[in-house]
Amino acid sequence: MKHYQTASLVGAIFVALVGCQNILPTQTSAPKVVINNSDDAQISQQLAKQALSSRLSYDIVESLTVEVGPRLAGTEKDIVAVEWAMEKLWLMGFDKVYKESVQVPAWSRGTAYASVVSPYEQPLVVTALGGSIATPVNGIQAPIVRFESLEELTNASPGRIEGKIVFIDHKTERHITGKGYGESVGGRSRGAIAAAEKGAVAIVIRSIGTDHDRMAHTGMMRYQEGVPKIPAAAMSNPDADLINAMLKRDPKVVLSLNMTSENQGIATSYNVIAEVTGSSKPDEIVLIGAHLDSWDEGTGAIDDGAGVAIVTTAAKLIQDLPQKPARTIRVVLFAAEEVGIVGAKAYAEQHADELDKHYIAAESDFGAGPVYQIDFNVNPATYERVKQEHSAMTLFGVEIGNNDASGGPDVSILPALGVPVASLRQDGTDYFDYHHTPNDTLDKIDPKKLAQSAAAYAQFAYMMAQSEIDLRPLKQKEQQH
Repeated sequence: MKHYQTASLVGAIFVALVGCQNILPTQTSAPKVVINNSDDAQISQQLAKQALSSRLSYDIVESLTVEVGPRLAGTEKDIVAVEWAMEKLWLMGFDKVYKESVQVPAWSRGTAYASVVSPYEQPLVVTALGGSIATPVNGIQAPIVRFESLEELTNASPGRIEGKIVFIDHKTERHITGKGYGESVGGRSRGAIAAAEKGAVAIVIRSIGTDHDRMAHTGMMRYQEGVPKIPAAAMSNPDADLINAMLKRDPKVVLSLNMTSENQGIATSYNVIAEVTGSSKPDEIVLIGAHLDSWDEGTGAIDDGAGVAIVTTAAKLIQDLPQKPARTIRVVLFAAEEVGIVGAKAYAEQHADELDKHYIAAESDFGAGPVYQIDFNVNPATYERVKQEHSAMTLFGVEIGNNDASGGPDVSILPALGVPVASLRQDGTDYFDYHHTPNDTLDKIDPKKLAQSAAAYAQFAYMMAQSEIDLRPLKQKEQQH
């Protein structure tokens, strides 16, 4: 590693930060690796301490949720968010701030009402899934047919389904990694296709969430060319339980569904980008990203206002160092992630000629919980050196994990294009309690936990901007993914 900072610079930063409140996680066991004590590693530790003592990350997400709020891609509020981001980044003093246009799908949620008609009349709490068409003006009334999973629906005979409303009742299991979401989300994204192929008139899923609140979780669904489009909605978890209790009493439950959602064509949005210009390798890029858009039910605090705040804070702390790191640190606030990582795909196309200059990329899009582990997807021959280089992160509660990272939703397309990535794993134990619901609001964010994530990103970004390790070629299985 090349040391652009001197020992005196390290000392100066330490003196400047010596008054910071120490809120580091308690170490319960000795680190598994020897801590890197290079000048760069020491500066990264001071960056982390500064992040931990600062309210900057919380102030950013508070500003976004209060001054903008919900910002669905393709809407007027989406453009308000872009303007907010441009102004915020300029005021924070980044070397470069600019935006790049992206064509995004525009969709209006409208209203969604559902109720049980028989055997027991009761209202239900539902919401349209993103991209869904409306019901006929007078709604749909039909018996429901229950399936425990998308797989069970796929294997079912059309005779069970034709003319009915499909109900996928796949519960999402709670886990620190959020792996339960990956196991259940297929019903949301592909359920309408599978149901329509077998003659269903609509689909209603149990919300992809781990909560017990009577709130429905939205999220994007898909149609397929050549397959009829049917209305798609999600119901709250308590209402899914209610349907199950009714089915135990009478297998012929009839549902009424009325939705006014509408696809409105194509609109223009923007990826918003800020840069800390590298001191000696300015054409090489360390990308840290988040997505600026959100669903329209809550205020987009944890998804992904928190990510916006985390990566912006990390870059701002590095921007303010007396000596810039070698490589450029590029903050990308992606457009339209929620509706199909549209901004990320546009970024890859617009920056195709410089992807070979992207040293590594990572994205924060998993709420406001603390980072507990960092994984990479880099050259296996140099992975041990990368682990050692980042060993100082263990001082702040971050374990060095494995070499199987995907990088996060937007940057997950980059490994196939040859770009190394890292995944800074956040504690997602309660993330899916609030995800894509009206409950995604600022009060769900703990400022100290948010600050710890910003600290981790600051360490990661700085060390990668200084590193001299060859991170390519990537692991082959990730290139094929």
